[in-house]
Amino acid sequence: MKFSDVFTSRDNIQLDKKTLVTLRWIAITGQYISVSIIFFILNFELPFFYCSVIILLGTISNFYLQFVENENQLSNVKSSSYLLYDLIQLSLLLFFTGGVTNPFIILLIIPAILSSTFLSLRSTLNLSIITIVILVVLTINHFPLPHFKELHFHVPNYYLYSIPVSIIIGLIFLTYFGSRFGIESRKRTESLNRLELILAKEHELESIGLQSAAAAHSLGTPLSTISVVAKELQKEIGNHPEYSKDINLLISQTKRCSDILKNLSQDQLKEDNFLSNIKIGDLLNDVVSSFSEISEKKIILIEDQNELDPQIDRTLEITYGLRNFIGNAVKYSNSIVEINLKSNDTITEVKVSDDGPGFSEDVKDVLGEPYIRSKNKVISSKSGLGLGTFIGKTLLERMKANVQFSSSAKLNGAMVTIKWQTKDLFNI
Repeated sequence: MKFSDVFTSRDNIQLDKKTLVTLRWIAITGQYISVSIIFFILNFELPFFYCSVIILLGTISNFYLQFVENENQLSNVKSSSYLLYDLIQLSLLLFFTGGVTNPFIILLIIPAILSSTFLSLRSTLNLSIITIVILVVLTINHFPLPHFKELHFHVPNYYLYSIPVSIIIGLIFLTYFGSRFGIESRKRTESLNRLELILAKEHELESIGLQSAAAAHSLGTPLSTISVVAKELQKEIGNHPEYSKDINLLISQTKRCSDILKNLSQDQLKEDNFLSNIKIGDLLNDVVSSFSEISEKKIILIEDQNELDPQIDRTLEITYGLRNFIGNAVKYSNSIVEINLKSNDTITEVKVSDDGPGFSEDVKDVLGEPYIRSKNKVISSKSGLGLGTFIGKTLLERMKANVQFSSSAKLNGAMVTIKWQTKDLFNI
């Protein structure tokens, strides 16, 4: 992901209420325990009343969030508002307990980091700026660090000022990497959702085919009965001028319906054969044939298999994944696509090569990730955002395949290597 992506993302994102409630209860419990130990057990001097009121306000706000707030997914505005409240609540508590000299000052950056991971860039920037302002204020003005009687904790000025500086540097780095992680995570989630949608559509088409076969079978019997009755009526009526024409029409339309149902049944039989067990070589042949019909480019399939080549399940994942990479090779090649199949007792390997421009160096290391685009004008003019490659790679990896991208020494273009352990492939 590019550095600029962090500053151009406009994702419509939300924060789960349960997650925020849990985090706030952990924080409030920690505050209560810390203040109680310092005041009651260690007998340190601190403004206990003010601290208790601040913690109580935090408790009330979390009860409101948990039991009054109706939305399970908080909007960006609401989430950032609650995080801002938490930031102010914690800063007030730190103000009464030593400011930047309090070891817990590091917790002040948590709201901004949470925002960078789950919320928008604007919310993160706002919380980060407010955090920096609060750090400056807590450096200049704060109550003394809780201490025992006449014992006071003093630090040199250079050390005092270095504390907020180090925290601000940490805040900048952590919020940047949090934003980067959040954006990449949301992109991957969106891509996986598209993948699931594709599979759902494929399964829906398969289901429609099965339903049509069932309908053809169920309608066959009553249609045959209608045909028999119509023919009997034809014999009885003969050449009656008023009814014979209608009877003939009924018989012809019944035959037409019968032919349609017969075709539906035959198509489903073909579909069943398509989805049944098949040799990997035959599967590649089918895929190659489908592209040869629509492309003038030369597609060569070279097979090097065992004589005893077991059959595999023709899953949607394997079929779609292979079609995806072969289709990309056809799209980017100049004239030739070569597919090499090697299968033995140990490995089954499919190499898809083309004589196109190959993989661009600027995206070679991140191929298989969603939302990437090459700077190469020749490649980018034909390419999208890498979703097809991501989907194909993910589908094949679900079927225990290892997918690698490289350059073809023979054709001087791109090469995709899809490799299975043979035992894994045949046990899918």
